[in-house]
Amino acid sequence: MIIDPQDHLIRPFLRSAKVIAVVGLSPKENRPSHQVARYLQQAGYRIVPVNPGQDRILGEPCYSELAAIPEPVDIVDVFRRAEEVLPIAQQAIAIGAKVLWLQQGIINENAARLVEAAGMTCIMDRCIKVDHQRLLS
Repeated sequence: MIIDPQDHLIRPFLRSAKVIAVVGLSPKENRPSHQVARYLQQAGYRIVPVNPGQDRILGEPCYSELAAIPEPVDIVDVFRRAEEVLPIAQQAIAIGAKVLWLQQGIINENAARLVEAAGMTCIMDRCIKVDHQRLLS
């Protein structure tokens, strides 16, 4: 078995997190964001959809931005293009999230530096569903 050097960092966040905001969550069942969020919801996490074009996804109310979420968020899971991540990172800092998680294929070094300077952790280019299945299932 290959041990990923980030596993020691990721496992505790996945164990302790209760609320995951999913930025860019699609209402379409065939989209990766929907499949990942549904999996996380079934794994026991509270999912908070962030999609300004929707009212509800996966039975949960949607919010237009992170700042509108009325409860503490542990992980901000991002399904947006890399060039759209910096303002999301700024909002994640403002709401006091612990982790900014950029899904597979999303890398933004400036956002990573920003959140890490604020004391948060940034995980980039990884699928939270795959890591959860691999580390906690």
